[in-house]
Amino acid sequence: MTLDVVSPLQKAVTKAVGGFSDFSRDYIDLWSVRAENKRLRLLVDKYMNELGEYREAYRTYLHLQNLLEFKEKQEFNLLSARVIGKDPAYWFQTILVDRGKADDIEPGMVVLTPQGVVGQVIHVSEHYAKVLLANAPSSAIDAMVQKRRARGILKGAGEKGFVLNYVLKKTDVAEGDHIVTAGIGGVFAAGIPLGTVSAVREKERGMFLEIEVQPAVDFQKLEYVFIDPTDRQKILREMNLTVE
Repeated sequence: MTLDVVSPLQKAVTKAVGGFSDFSRDYIDLWSVRAENKRLRLLVDKYMNELGEYREAYRTYLHLQNLLEFKEKQEFNLLSARVIGKDPAYWFQTILVDRGKADDIEPGMVVLTPQGVVGQVIHVSEHYAKVLLANAPSSAIDAMVQKRRARGILKGAGEKGFVLNYVLKKTDVAEGDHIVTAGIGGVFAAGIPLGTVSAVREKERGMFLEIEVQPAVDFQKLEYVFIDPTDRQKILREMNLTVE
């Protein structure tokens, strides 16, 4: 009789204790899983950061390798410089580089990348130089359509790139034509890439075409540039003196 009374109670207690034990184990296991997930997430974040650093290092390596190959191909010794600042002013868009008078940099020197013309040095201090970008509205470069040899003046248009002025309407110019330096004026050597024609329009009035040019250089992504150490302005001055 006692056995019949006690057994159901004991069964209920055992079931309750067993259920609590199962709950405790599940809770402990869940807590362990959460802790493990947190640890794994931290590891994933760490490895993703490291992967990003490796990717950036690889891109930098490829970029520097491209710059080195460009420098080695030049007949004259180019001076490399790092871009350390930028002035976003519309009319005089400039960059600041870490080369100056201590490196024999003079105003008027040409600044390049493997893609083409960046601009021209306009101010120099002992260790720094300011470069007027070719796409600045205050910039003007003697240029020509490489295929047709038609010459004009390439004016900077800021974020819109360039506008090539003074090309006659009878000239056969099409989208995709390459624009290069004409070599007139003694500042830029002939044949340096400037950009490609992106649009050609004929004005109702006047004798010239309206030509838009997409720059060869991405002025928003400049990190390293090369400075041509040839003081072309000095050469021009000496030539003028010789003529006189």
